[in-house]
Amino acid sequence: MVPHNLESVIITPVNKQTKKLFIYILLGVLTVAAAACGAKEPEATPTPTLEPTPTELPMAARVNGMGILLSEYQSELQRYQAGIQEAGETYDEAAASQAVMDELVSQALLAEAAQQQGYSVDDTALQTRLDTLTQEIGGSDKMQGWLSTNFYTDETFRAALKRDMQATWMKQQILAEAGTTAEQVHARQILLTSQEEADAVMAQLAAGTSFDDLAYQYDELTGGELGWFPRGYLLQPAIEDAAFSLEPGSYSGIINTSYGYQIIEVIEKDAQHALSPDALQFIQRKALNNWLEQQRGQASIEILVP
Repeated sequence: MVPHNLESVIITPVNKQTKKLFIYILLGVLTVAAAACGAKEPEATPTPTLEPTPTELPMAARVNGMGILLSEYQSELQRYQAGIQEAGETYDEAAASQAVMDELVSQALLAEAAQQQGYSVDDTALQTRLDTLTQEIGGSDKMQGWLSTNFYTDETFRAALKRDMQATWMKQQILAEAGTTAEQVHARQILLTSQEEADAVMAQLAAGTSFDDLAYQYDELTGGELGWFPRGYLLQPAIEDAAFSLEPGSYSGIINTSYGYQIIEVIEKDAQHALSPDALQFIQRKALNNWLEQQRGQASIEILVP
């Protein structure tokens, strides 16, 4: 039921002016209401989600920006120490630290060079190599035991194996460039223990006694044979310098060395003589060391451990 007073308002006649005003007010209210209904409330600005900044793992060194993990360095130290102890040698911490760091830096330089020359180790190649090693060692259980004994986890061993594969490939390129021939001298010697004895031998040579006869007199087994050798191969540079300066068939004067008093004769010379296995290994090692020395001089190497 409508209240009485409201019913009176509704049925009471109104004049035209009042009615027009009422219509305008009603239209205005409806317009405002419609606008209010159609308006959208401002959307809240979403709060950006900040991704956490990755924390870099502790590094022992950086080689041309490539990091060597501190954990890897420490594990290598453990392996080095275990090897020294197994050999019954005295462990020198400073020497061990230097040796391990030098090796890790060398591996990093070789691996980087391999990548620059287009050699890469993908997951398939890495797994194939790992499977081969696992088979050679006698299966997965023995491999896991070996990893544990040598302070590796699966992850760290895979990383080390990948870098080793790259470094080995680069080594092969360097060694191949060293060649299998070199300028060499074939010589023999007479080794004496005193200056007086050496002077006596020189006098006999000057008198016409053959070098061969005298060489066998002082070395009945080999006749003082030194074999073929390239430059840098002998432990006595003075002997080597004399040998390369002499012509075949001629002999040197008395050369005082840490071994005694030596007189050498050059038998043959060859500008490109095939290297013996020992000499080849020497030449290859020298080539690799020269390459590493050059790369170290050009690289940015930052050591982060004491």
